[in-house]
Amino acid sequence: MLALERRNRILEKLQDEKKVVVSELSKLYKVSEETIRRDLEKLEQEGFATKSYGGAVLNENVAFDMPLTIRSKKNVGAKQRVAELAAAQIHEGDHIVLDASSTDLYIAKSIKSKQHLTVVTNSIEIILELSEVPGWTVISTGGNLMEGYLALVGPQAESTLRSFYVDKAFISCKAIDFDHGIMDSMETFTSMKQAIIDSSTKSYLVVDHTKFNKTAFTRTGAIDCVDYIITDCKPEAEWIDFLEQRGVGLIYPENE
Repeated sequence: MLALERRNRILEKLQDEKKVVVSELSKLYKVSEETIRRDLEKLEQEGFATKSYGGAVLNENVAFDMPLTIRSKKNVGAKQRVAELAAAQIHEGDHIVLDASSTDLYIAKSIKSKQHLTVVTNSIEIILELSEVPGWTVISTGGNLMEGYLALVGPQAESTLRSFYVDKAFISCKAIDFDHGIMDSMETFTSMKQAIIDSSTKSYLVVDHTKFNKTAFTRTGAIDCVDYIITDCKPEAEWIDFLEQRGVGLIYPENE
C-alpha cells in the first residue's frame, strides 16, 4: 500500500471515529509504529489531524477540506438525493457547469442517461466520469491542479469559465449562514465559484442539510447570489422564510 493511500484510509477512520491510536493503526496496516507516526505528522501538517498521546484526533476546524476521495464517501445518501433533484433541472441540449465538489460528482453520475449535453467543469473526476458518454461535449477549464482535490483552479480556469455563458450552473460549498451567506474553505474555491455564477443564466447551490447554519473561512457571496438552493430535506422554517424573502428558489424532496 502506498503511503498516500494509507494516509487517506487513516483520514477515513478519523472522519468516522474522530480519533485513532498508533498501535492499532500499525497492526491494521502492517507497518511500524514509527511509520504511522510519520503519517500522523503529515496529516497534522496538512491541517487534518492533531497529534495526541499515542495517536491523533480529527481537526474539525471548518477551514480545512478533506480530499475529494474522502468527501465523496460522506453523506452519500444525502448527496444522491440532491443529485437526483439537480438532474431533474437539466434537460436535453442544456449547457451546464459543474464545479469540483463531491456533490457535483454525484450530479454527473445522475445525468449520464441524458442526451446532447455540454458540460464545462474544473473537476478532473467529473471529466473522467463523463469521458465515455456518447454525444456529449465535455469542456475542461484548464488551470492549475490543486493537490488532493482533483480540481483545476487559478486565473486560467476562471478566464475559461468567464468566456462561456451557460444555461445552468451547479456549485456546492462548505457552509451557508444567514449573515455571512455562502462560504468555503479557501479563497481559491470562492473565486472559482463566483466566476461560475457570473457565467450562468441560472445558478443552483447544491448542499445537503449538514451545511446549513455553519460558517467557513471565505465568502462566495450573499445567499441571493444564486437563483436556487437544492437540498436533501426540508430546511427549518426560518430558512424557508429567509429564502422566500430574498427570491431564492428552494428545491427539496416532495415527500418532505
